[in-house]
Amino acid sequence: MSDHPRPPTEEPRLTTRRPARSRPRHPLHVVAAMPLALAGLLALLVSGNALRPFDRIATVDGKMASKSDYFKDPEVRRLLLKHGIRVDIHRLGSRGIATQSLRDMDVVFPSGQPAATLIKKRQQRTPKTARPFVTPLVLGTFRDYARTLVAAGVARPQRAPGGAETLYYDLDMRKFMQLIRDEKTWNGIDFTAHSRRSNAGRVLVRTSSVCESNAAGTYLSILAFVQNGNQAPGTERRNRPVRRITGDPVLDVATEVKPLINLQGMAADEQADSYFSDEGEAIAPVSLIYEHQFLKHQVDHQEKRGEQDSSRVLLYPSPHALTEPELISLDDDGDRLTDLMETDDDLRRRAIELGFRVRFSGEDGTSEQLNAYLREHEVQVPTPNPDQTKVDAPDLDALERIINHVGSCPPPGQEGPR
Repeated sequence: MSDHPRPPTEEPRLTTRRPARSRPRHPLHVVAAMPLALAGLLALLVSGNALRPFDRIATVDGKMASKSDYFKDPEVRRLLLKHGIRVDIHRLGSRGIATQSLRDMDVVFPSGQPAATLIKKRQQRTPKTARPFVTPLVLGTFRDYARTLVAAGVARPQRAPGGAETLYYDLDMRKFMQLIRDEKTWNGIDFTAHSRRSNAGRVLVRTSSVCESNAAGTYLSILAFVQNGNQAPGTERRNRPVRRITGDPVLDVATEVKPLINLQGMAADEQADSYFSDEGEAIAPVSLIYEHQFLKHQVDHQEKRGEQDSSRVLLYPSPHALTEPELISLDDDGDRLTDLMETDDDLRRRAIELGFRVRFSGEDGTSEQLNAYLREHEVQVPTPNPDQTKVDAPDLDALERIINHVGSCPPPGQEGPR
């Protein structure tokens, strides 16, 4: 046993810690964003779109020609989605739509009445249709060429406000056709007197394919109407003396106008893409387009650059042709889209913003709505030609015969040469 006493045993110490701060249940950035999220939710509830992600979106398949530009527009797509509709576009020329299979399509949207009539004749039921807007057929050119035509006595400038350079010219089609028939060149009608450049090429209009395109077919109708003494081929009085070439009055006119149309056009209504490109003037001095394409370009140019595109101008043919695109439904989903195009104010308003003359209360009303929009955006308003002669298109059978004769078109359902 040891004589040394044991050291006293220390009592165990109880260590206490301060209670840790309780972590917030939500990260700070989430808390900060909550007012914005609530505001967005309220906006969706007020607009009626809160349940839109759970709605059924119907995809409407449609074969469309140049007026597919309307349904490609982002604002039009947004407006249609509000109604649960998405449009899937299959691009094809108007006459191609009329002559090829429409299987699995919900709607078709040819750019003019001849193709629309062909399509409706093929349907087993009476389809719902809508003609939401109209647009004139025009010739897009460049200022030096327009000035050359004015000096040659073929065109007349429309008056611009404030004495500015005009964007629009009225074109005498009979005199213009004579330039083409006589194989005149641009230099041959003194182009060099109005430009620092030279162009020894022939005076021609670059068109799309007459076998597929409403624009080219309508232009052909203008040529045939003028060639036939301002009468639609096939409507002549029987005792009227006419020049006989083939023994068939309709084919006689087709034979006479065939040399006047440039058949090296593109497969569908795509001339506007070339005309508005940076190389447009090098591609073709004169291109067949629609008025709405030119007006939309001018509004966009004004918004981006604060001025009109004064290098590009329009020739309004006289006599004139007004194209009437028709949306034709083929089933129930197509009916929904057709009904909307007839009734929705926002869709009609957007059509005006895209340069169309929208149907409200007759043709006068359509033009005034568009004119007001152009003035608001500081774009010159086109004025009606004092000569209001309108082209009477041949009946469907006569027009088909003229198109086939001029274009040497393949049988319906077959693609032509590329």
